[in-house]
Amino acid sequence: MRYCYYLLCYFIAITTVMAKDTMMLLQEYRDQDVAGWVMSEKLDGVRGYWTGKQLLTRQDNPLHPPAYFIEQFPPFAIDGELFSERGKFEEISSITRSSGDKGWHKLKLYVFDVPQAEGNLFQRLQVLQDYLTTHPSPYIEIITQLPIKHKQDIEQFLDQVDKLGGEGIVVRNPNARYVVGRSSQILKLKRYQDEECTVIAHHKGKGQFHNVMGSLTCENHRGTFKIGSGFLLADRANPPAIGSVITYKYRGETAKGKPKFATYWRQRSVSSAVTN
Repeated sequence: MRYCYYLLCYFIAITTVMAKDTMMLLQEYRDQDVAGWVMSEKLDGVRGYWTGKQLLTRQDNPLHPPAYFIEQFPPFAIDGELFSERGKFEEISSITRSSGDKGWHKLKLYVFDVPQAEGNLFQRLQVLQDYLTTHPSPYIEIITQLPIKHKQDIEQFLDQVDKLGGEGIVVRNPNARYVVGRSSQILKLKRYQDEECTVIAHHKGKGQFHNVMGSLTCENHRGTFKIGSGFLLADRANPPAIGSVITYKYRGETAKGKPKFATYWRQRSVSSAVTN
């Protein structure tokens, strides 16, 4: 009996370790030489990993799309982002948390890799393209990868995405294999940085905001700091609860390590608890 108990504990421990990272994750772009790589827009949606039988989140939690959504999905794994359009993250997140048909028709799985296929990125994506030729699905789209010849290409594309209200861009080595966990061969680049913090206090507003929240105090690894901008009037009237986790944008940090120009972005949802 004791042997069985230890065996069970070992199995649980191994399973837990394996579950930590089962998908490819991005590192930050820090002015590396990426000539010869490719780039695409970083879609602000919910990670969707199709195993060949089931659709999972970044945290390996099962999603519950209606049958029509996955009817023509392939019998092999594809990795992508569940997305509709820019600026709709909260709606996308709400749809993916629902069961049954509650807006799934608005979404597509925008695919950026075929994890178990052989070859370089384009060869892997071609496996999916060949499948879709005979099994077309309105809910799968392969993300276009643009070539990078010079650093200026990155800056110009990032400017274009930024003007359209996009989150940022992804640059990657097309000759690299699909790697589970953080990879130096796939990088993200944004005009701003973002982090999460826990709300620990609300502060009443002044002037036009005298009847609603003016700012809130947050806490994370940087310590405590206030955030007073970025809120809609509805957010101020019904602010994120104390103890809730929010995401804020910022541009650099002070000499004391505090975020510069911290601006409220959104409240974290269950399905977006861990991002790329």
